[in-house]
Amino acid sequence: MVARGSTSRRTDRLSRLLSEIRSCRICIDNPKGTALPHEPRPVLQAQRSARLAVFGQAPGLRVHKTGKPFTDPSGVRLREWMGVGEDEFYDPALLAIVPMGFCFPGYDKKGGDLPPRLECAQAWRARVLRALPDLELALLIGQYAQAWHLGSDKKRTLTQTVEAWREVLARDTRPRLLPLPHPSWRNNAWIAKNPWFEAELLPELKIMVRSALNRP
Repeated sequence: MVARGSTSRRTDRLSRLLSEIRSCRICIDNPKGTALPHEPRPVLQAQRSARLAVFGQAPGLRVHKTGKPFTDPSGVRLREWMGVGEDEFYDPALLAIVPMGFCFPGYDKKGGDLPPRLECAQAWRARVLRALPDLELALLIGQYAQAWHLGSDKKRTLTQTVEAWREVLARDTRPRLLPLPHPSWRNNAWIAKNPWFEAELLPELKIMVRSALNRP
């Protein structure tokens, strides 16, 4: 049995860590390459009791402005995939949202979002994961989270990674890992070309999400 004082100290450590992250300026003061083109605004949510996690890429511009994760059409679709409402999704005691990059990275020359900043995961990711020991399931949204958590395999496409979701789930990891495509509406064509995703993976996703959220 864990003493209450010990649990309280660990919770305090996570709170201090989140405060450090939210005041982080590494990508401005000590960037790898070109500095972030705007003021940092790290966006994440976490609490020690969380059993479920969403590991995504990086906030978009709308999320940067609101300071709240997935406040965009991608968030609506992701919640539909998971079978959860906003109350559960935004409850840090239930669900942690820890993207690969905590700040909106800016746009590339074609108007698309730049990749997550490398500094972010290097500085913070391992520390945040250690502070969330009760996670049972983590959803790996997109290729950057999948590469970090599953190991980089340049020959394997995102489609191949997501197709292997049963194999990934069967790995002896804590938390269990489930790869998903990004819920952006830009992936409508991908979803149409891969009907197994909605027919086979999404029903299992909803079951696993509900199991993690309902566990006492």
